[in-house]
Amino acid sequence: MKAIVVTDQDAGLAGMKLVELPEPPAAINDVIVQVYAASITGDELSWPSTWTDRADISRTPSVPGHELAGVVTSLGYGTTGLSVGQRVFGLQDWYRNGSLAEYVAIEARNLAPLPDDVDFNDGTALVMPGLTAWQALFDHGQLQSGQRVLVHGAAGIVGSMAVQLAREAGAYVIGTGRAAHRDAALGFGANEFVDLDDDALENIGQVDLVFDVLGGDIAKRSLGVIRPGGRFVSITGWNEEQAHGVLNIDFVVEADRAQLNEIVQRFRDGRLKTNTGNIVTLDNAVATYNSTDRAKGKIIVRVRQ
Repeated sequence: MKAIVVTDQDAGLAGMKLVELPEPPAAINDVIVQVYAASITGDELSWPSTWTDRADISRTPSVPGHELAGVVTSLGYGTTGLSVGQRVFGLQDWYRNGSLAEYVAIEARNLAPLPDDVDFNDGTALVMPGLTAWQALFDHGQLQSGQRVLVHGAAGIVGSMAVQLAREAGAYVIGTGRAAHRDAALGFGANEFVDLDDDALENIGQVDLVFDVLGGDIAKRSLGVIRPGGRFVSITGWNEEQAHGVLNIDFVVEADRAQLNEIVQRFRDGRLKTNTGNIVTLDNAVATYNSTDRAKGKIIVRVRQ
C-alpha cells in the first residue's frame, strides 16, 4: 500500500515521504479500514507517541495521522459492533501507525458508523475538532445553557467547532483571535469577538468557562475573567495550580463513539459545519504540508476517490 511516513523527529514535516508499505494485519478487536480521507494534527510530530509504542520502543519510521474516514475491509479476532463494508470514521490510537495510508489497522471501539449522506472528507474533518471541542465544553468544562464561555482561537479548526457547539447548547459565546478573524468567528456563531491585539480581554466581564487553544500569556490573562468556581480548560499543556478559585484542566482528546454519533448528527442536521481548507491527494500531501502558503482550515488528504 501507499503510505506517508515520518523519518526524523527533528525534521518535522520536512521528514515526511511517500513510500510503499505492507498492508497492516488486524489484531484482536481491530478492524482494517480502507482509508478514503485522512488528516494530521498540526503538532503531532512533536508528540512522543508519534515515535514510539506504549512500551517506549521506537517505531520510526511511523505513519502519521489520527483522523480518518473509510470502509471496513476485514475484522480481527473478537471484533464486534462493526461489519465488513461498513462506512466508518474515527480517531486512531496515538501510539499506532496512523491514517495517511491506503489501509489502517485500528481498534473497532475508536470508530463510529459514518452515515451514507456524509462525505468521507467531512467525516474526517469532524473527528479531532469535534471530539476536542465536545470534551472541552461538556466533559471537562461542564458547560450549561445560559453560561458565558470564552473561546480562544474562535476562527480556528478547533475553536470554530467549540463556538458552534457552545451556541447550540445555549451558552453566550465570546470568541477571540486576530482582527482578520473577526468575521469568521462571528460567522461560526460567536456572540461577540475580542481582538487579542487591540481589545482588552479584561473588559469582557466574568465568564463561567474559558476554552484555550493558544496557551502562553493569553492563557494566564484569561484566569482573571473567570468567576469564582468557574473553569479553565486547555489543550496546550499549560496547567498551573488553582488561582482565584478557578479549576484548571488540561486534557488529551479521546476517541468516543457516542460523541462521534452526536457530532455527525448535528452536521447532518445543519447545526454544525466543518472548517475545511485544502483537499489534496495522498501523492500531493507531502508537498502541501510543507508548503509555506498556508490556507485557512483543516487540510484533508483524499486517499481514495
